[in-house]
Amino acid sequence: MKFREQVYDEWKAAGKDLSAYPDPKKFEKGLMDVKLDDSALALEADRLIQNFQRDAAREAGIFHHLITLPTYHETALGVDMLSSGYFGEEGMLAYVKGIQRQEIRRDLASVKHQDLAGSNIGDDHKEYFLGEKALLAGGAANTMNQF
Repeated sequence: MKFREQVYDEWKAAGKDLSAYPDPKKFEKGLMDVKLDDSALALEADRLIQNFQRDAAREAGIFHHLITLPTYHETALGVDMLSSGYFGEEGMLAYVKGIQRQEIRRDLASVKHQDLAGSNIGDDHKEYFLGEKALLAGGAANTMNQF
């Protein structure tokens, strides 16, 4: 979905002045330049994007939900950004600063990744062998002396 290009084409057909914008047919990424993000063309495209699901659902008479595509792209971008920092100058800070702190601040279940994955075995196992519980396994209460 090339919304900026769609707006460009509509404005061109309407005879609007497009001298502030690169021709998308000649420059593939031209309309996606960050310098254009606050331009009238980009804002109009963003309005179309914001309403796309509602408009498509209304026209089709169904609930229109495109979550798998955005999550695929978000995952690819997130992994790329994390990897750049994690294996670069930031090291582990790229993870802590860019992900873990954000999870904590949003109170996401993924902070405790065992909970998210549904496997608390490691943490539960550790609990069994800590403090007073660990002492129960030694001395007179150990299994060797119970039988």
